[in-house]
Amino acid sequence: MNHSSRFLLLGLTLALGACSTLEGDKVDYKSAGNKAPTLEIPPDLTQLTRDSRYTVPGSVITANSFKIGQASTQALPTSLTTVGDVRIERSGNQRWLVIDRPADKLWEPVKDFWHDSGFLLAMDQANLGIMETDWAENRAKLPQDFIRNTLGKLIDNLYSTGERDKFRTRLERNPAGGTDVFISHRGMIEVYDSAQKDRTVWQPRPADPELEAEFLRRLMVKLGVSQEQSQALVASSVPKTVSRVVKVDGQPALVVDDGFDRAWRRVGLSLDRTNFTVEDRDRSKGYYFVRYVVPVADKSEPGFFGKLLGTSKAESAPKKYRVSVVSQNNQSTVSVQNADGSAAPEAEAQRIVSVLAEDLK
Repeated sequence: MNHSSRFLLLGLTLALGACSTLEGDKVDYKSAGNKAPTLEIPPDLTQLTRDSRYTVPGSVITANSFKIGQASTQALPTSLTTVGDVRIERSGNQRWLVIDRPADKLWEPVKDFWHDSGFLLAMDQANLGIMETDWAENRAKLPQDFIRNTLGKLIDNLYSTGERDKFRTRLERNPAGGTDVFISHRGMIEVYDSAQKDRTVWQPRPADPELEAEFLRRLMVKLGVSQEQSQALVASSVPKTVSRVVKVDGQPALVVDDGFDRAWRRVGLSLDRTNFTVEDRDRSKGYYFVRYVVPVADKSEPGFFGKLLGTSKAESAPKKYRVSVVSQNNQSTVSVQNADGSAAPEAEAQRIVSVLAEDLK
């Protein structure tokens, strides 16, 4: 075999390896807690201990790879949104589950679901109704090239996707006595911080609504819904809700064309997705009590390997706010207040309202 033939054979081998990745299982999450090193996250994504009055009663995942929206609906109603005691709600790119079971009956099955999916839980607080996974890497995104297929686990730890994901699950009692279940995604990506490519930094990447939708679908299967029914549920949709930024009494506010129940749920999910930490909530008054850290692009932030050597950066102090949801008929107004209920500075309120508006598109 001549020199050029060898390269041709190698090229075919690599191509076949790549094809096997595209056609195989797209999910292989492994929590960073299962292996060293552990990803340390920047200040805007940290979670402090919560103090809450709320008590809960008693392969690569993409829309294309799982054919969301193309599920077989044979023998299923075309407007299906409920199977058994599980219903899915959707508004824009947000989805959540409404389950006719008390939260204390769902907590352990949901925990098992995340463990079975390859995650460790960094937060497990039933009194808050919140569990949160550790940062995890989807190893199915790694290229299945000739070298990796040949040497296997011997050099597996030398490979990295340069991405990490974590998911927060929030269980909240609804007025009907059931439970609303929200799954929100946060992602990080490792990028070079200079043209010399001699150091990397971890930066937040946008939340992936389809990733959230796929895990909601899988959770439905865990709770007894069939694969076909779960695909039809996730594929179901409603007209997009309109939201817009306005001024109310001279202060920036967000108007959402939803009644209180849906607006409350959507705002809560949006807070989970973005750089907020919900410390407490009072649904009867329409208040979310939150901490917020403004993301700052800082080239001095050490990269993943830099953190392993102990390099760190002083964290900026988070600020506390009260996010108010007030509704009249089928329209809700979302405003930002200081922790004591006074009007927040206009520039800060504008920034936070804009973050929420972007996510509620």
